[in-house]
Order: sequence, then C-alpha cells, then structure tokens
Amino acid sequence: MLMYVIVGGRILLRIRFVGSICQAVNFKKIAMKFIQPHARLLYVAFFLLFLLLIFQLSGMRGNLTLSFIREQLSQHVYAGFFVFVLLFSLGNLVQIPGLIFLAAAVLTLGQVVGGMVTFLAAFVSCAVTFLLIRYLGGNALRKVNNKLLLAVLSRLDDHPLQSVVFARVLFQTAPVLNYALALSGIKTRDYLLGNLLGLPLPIALYCLFFDYLAKAMHLL
Repeated sequence: MLMYVIVGGRILLRIRFVGSICQAVNFKKIAMKFIQPHARLLYVAFFLLFLLLIFQLSGMRGNLTLSFIREQLSQHVYAGFFVFVLLFSLGNLVQIPGLIFLAAAVLTLGQVVGGMVTFLAAFVSCAVTFLLIRYLGGNALRKVNNKLLLAVLSRLDDHPLQSVVFARVLFQTAPVLNYALALSGIKTRDYLLGNLLGLPLPIALYCLFFDYLAKAMHLL
C-alpha cells in the first residue's frame, strides 16, 4: 500500500511537471505570436520611454521653460537659432508642446520673424522625428490587426498629401501625430510636402494670437 502511494505520488508529480512545461510552452507561443508583429512598435515605445526618463532625471525637461528658450534666442543671434531648432526637435520627441517654442519666438523676435523661425524649426523637428521613428519602427502600424486603424491607413493611402495637410492644420506638431505618420508607411515625400503646406496656417494664427496677448499684457 505504501509503495503504491509512493509510486502514485511520483506519477502525479511527473504529470504535474509535464503539465507545467506544456503551459509554459503554450504561454511562450502566445507571447511570441503577440510580440513578433508588434516588435518594432515595442522598440519605439522603449526608445521614447528611455529618452523621456533621461530628460526627466537629468532635469532638462524642467529647465526647458519659456524664459529659458527666450534667453537662448535673445543672447545669441545665429547660434540661438540652431539651439532653438535643436530644443524644438528634442522637445517634440519627449512630449513638450510646440506652442511654448512659438510663444518664445514671438515674444523675443516679433510676430513676423518669430513666426518664420518657428515654422523652420517646426518643419525640421517634424522631419527629424519622422526619420528617427521610421528607422526604428518602419511601417509597424500596418501590422496591427485593427479594423479602425486599417480604415484610417486606407484613407491615408488614398489621399496621403491631403491627409497630412489636414492633420497639421488641426494638430500642428503634436508628437503623437508625428509618431503615427512615421509608422504608417506614408512616403517621405508626401509627409514633408504635407508639413510644408499644412504648418504655415496654424502657425500664422497662433502668431497673431500670441502677439495680441503679449500686447494686451504689456509684454512687448
């Protein structure tokens, strides 16, 4: 009787062990089935998270204020412009609103010059973000099995230039928009041309708004 219990216990343990291995294998298959089509999306997410942590922990994000940007533009003529473009590009990657750069440019350089400088910086920033995210993620969104997303991508394929222009007028340099367009598989030519045509109108309107606000608050 005792031997039967011992042997039976060993068999039960072996069955449980084999069952655990099967479950682990099945879990691994399920995980790989999910990870493989989304691998490049995960690369992009980890990269952006890593970049955000660097900015946050180093204190750079907290120092990137309106007064700091204005100081860079006012104290340095040519170097200030390059610093402004660099900060705009980095800020776009770590979710810093582009309006803070526009406001700084208008308050420092005036409505016309500030608007032109912001447009150039915004165009370069969007291009840098697009090329970097495209390099890391490719057209990863096209591998996501979602009906709504596929419908949006189909619309983008049919009218790429018009879609980018419309998106820029509505959302300007929103980082999430840059990521989505970069991962959508849209042609670089359509993306850049859409930015060139879509950014001037919202930037001009915001220039008028910030100029009016600054004069009303006696900041100019």
